[in-house]
Amino acid sequence: FLKRIGSTVDYIIWGAVNWLLFSLVNKSLFITFEGGEGSGKTTQINFLSKYLKSKSFKVLVTREPGGSEGAEIIRKLLVTGNPGRWDVETEALLMYAARRDNFIRLIKPSLNDGKIVISDRFSDSTRVYQGLVGGISKFKINSLHSFCLEELEPDLTFLLDINYQDGLSRANLRISNENRFESKGDEFHKSVRKAYLKIASENPKRIHVIDASKSKNQIKLNIFKIIDEYIEKIKKI
Repeated sequence: FLKRIGSTVDYIIWGAVNWLLFSLVNKSLFITFEGGEGSGKTTQINFLSKYLKSKSFKVLVTREPGGSEGAEIIRKLLVTGNPGRWDVETEALLMYAARRDNFIRLIKPSLNDGKIVISDRFSDSTRVYQGLVGGISKFKINSLHSFCLEELEPDLTFLLDINYQDGLSRANLRISNENRFESKGDEFHKSVRKAYLKIASENPKRIHVIDASKSKNQIKLNIFKIIDEYIEKIKKI
């Protein structure tokens, strides 16, 4: 009789532990990377994706503008051509058209499936580039956001901060025709960096400012530390 009780208790504990592990591994999380041109977002996203997969998390990596098939078509309109190709209002509308498609087709289904979604840029980019720098009001940006994204905000954001001139020097080494924003001039990019730091100061719990002038390995380890601490915290929720 006692053996049967012991076996039952062991079975219950085993089941509970496995359910807990399943819940933790399948808890959705939305992580975004932000920063000026050439700040190293893509490199660090690749590092983080591999790190999380090594811990048995399901991960989706996407980018903006782009990600979904339709959003990638819109991306070409936004990142190629001369800097004055679109006015700032048209830019914002195109950004959110692409973001909506990416959200509906990739981000939302992946979060519902319990994946960790990592996005190279998200709404903070629009708040900076078209909002604080471009002059579109916070009210209009927030209205677009609510209409298109069902109030979705990232759980965690890494802002890779670097001197805008150093970032542009890195970006200009890339062989690509996707250089429309890079061509907008020093004052524009100086303002972008300032605007990002402003948004970060207003959202200190969500946005972690990372010194992107450090080595790739130092940046990577810093991000991993923040991620590990965050995951430990949400385990207790």
